[in-house]
Amino acid sequence: MVIDAKKLYEKIDEFMDKEVTLEGWIRNHRKQKEFGFIDFSDGTCFKHIQVVYDDKLSDFETIQKYHVGSAIKVIGKVVKSPKEGQPFEIQASGVILLGECPEDYPIQPKKHSREFLREVAHLRVRTNLFQAVFRVRSVASYAIHKYFQDRGYVYVQTPLLTANDGEGAGEMFQVTTMDLKNIPITKEGNVNFNDDFFSKKVGLTVTGQLEAEAFAMAYKKVYTFGPTFRAEDSNTKVHASEFWMIEPEIAFCDIDELMDIEEDMLKYIVKYVLENCKDEMEFLDKFVEKGLIEKLEKLVNSKFTRVTHEEVIKILKDAKVKFEFTPEYGEDIAKEHEKYITEYFNGPVFIKDWPKDIKAFYMKLNEDGKTVRGVDLEVPGAGELMGGSEREACYTKLKQRMDELGMKEEGLEWYLDLRKYGGCVHSGFGMGFERLLIYLTGVENIRDVIPFPRTPGNCEF
Repeated sequence: MVIDAKKLYEKIDEFMDKEVTLEGWIRNHRKQKEFGFIDFSDGTCFKHIQVVYDDKLSDFETIQKYHVGSAIKVIGKVVKSPKEGQPFEIQASGVILLGECPEDYPIQPKKHSREFLREVAHLRVRTNLFQAVFRVRSVASYAIHKYFQDRGYVYVQTPLLTANDGEGAGEMFQVTTMDLKNIPITKEGNVNFNDDFFSKKVGLTVTGQLEAEAFAMAYKKVYTFGPTFRAEDSNTKVHASEFWMIEPEIAFCDIDELMDIEEDMLKYIVKYVLENCKDEMEFLDKFVEKGLIEKLEKLVNSKFTRVTHEEVIKILKDAKVKFEFTPEYGEDIAKEHEKYITEYFNGPVFIKDWPKDIKAFYMKLNEDGKTVRGVDLEVPGAGELMGGSEREACYTKLKQRMDELGMKEEGLEWYLDLRKYGGCVHSGFGMGFERLLIYLTGVENIRDVIPFPRTPGNCEF
């Protein structure tokens, strides 16, 4: 019976001095005159297994020709390893080639640049770095679902095709079945969408929030977790054209309760990853970001500060620091400001009560008429990690805000209906999954925490 490396590590006492069969790949192959050492991995755990074979095997010379990357079956005895830090090794009685790999295999046992590895994204997951990153991605994804499911939230799969721009930013990819070489035009010179598949202008979603609000008005607590898209021509380390978002919506919940949920959820996910990806996190701490584990443990044990946008601007203006961008009341804050604020409070910071003119139309207006009940969470070393708000629950006020911004009611009538038919105080937030992964792994480029990144000018694989 074939067993997994993970099971072998977990129950080593049970398998010691017994014969086992493993199936996996050669990660490294060191050949000597009378011995050979194979660094073996089957992907079930981060740790590799050393396989030792000698010239007593009848096919010794054949085994010595097996290249790095080849798929093999190993039959052998589990024995204690003389090598320090290695609890066991396999004394092979047979090494069978299941899938050969030529010598021009790109992932050789040497250091590769991340830029090069992006060019072979279909193979890069075979390296230690990306084995660690994408295991953390998998475990963090499970932790998110577990957090919400254990607390009675309903998981809603919101549409990827939509006729509304939920953020009002106008950065949607358009979806059409029209012949782009022969687009139908109306007498007024506009595109005639009547001939298109949906008979209207449709794009890839930028958020599942609006549809999630509809479900929150029936289930009370819901969340979405899926891909979103932005046609933003940005080539920074933290922007991608396709990325995943976690977006909970909670009825009968105000902005203060929302911040409680954000803090609790983030601490839960971080703690879960630390407990369930110990080998991967130790590797990332050693080779990617020194002090990564300490940073994450500090977050789990910290109390998140809550301040208003106005208070933040005052702190920045009083700072004995020369910023590249001057902080101003009524305006957004820059990365350097986010960094200063988290250092000033020595931990994560909720910035609330933002100027209405720089926030989305659906955020509830405060009594001052100038600010909204929006909140951003800033964390040390990453900046903004979550953005949320108490939603405007009053039909009249939401309609008035849309009019102020020149937004058409057409296509959003259903969203206004949520305020008309049994509306209530409700709040929600969004967290970019890849932003979280950058924080969890210390890998600073979003292209390296997405299996196959889509960025301006890049849609390979």
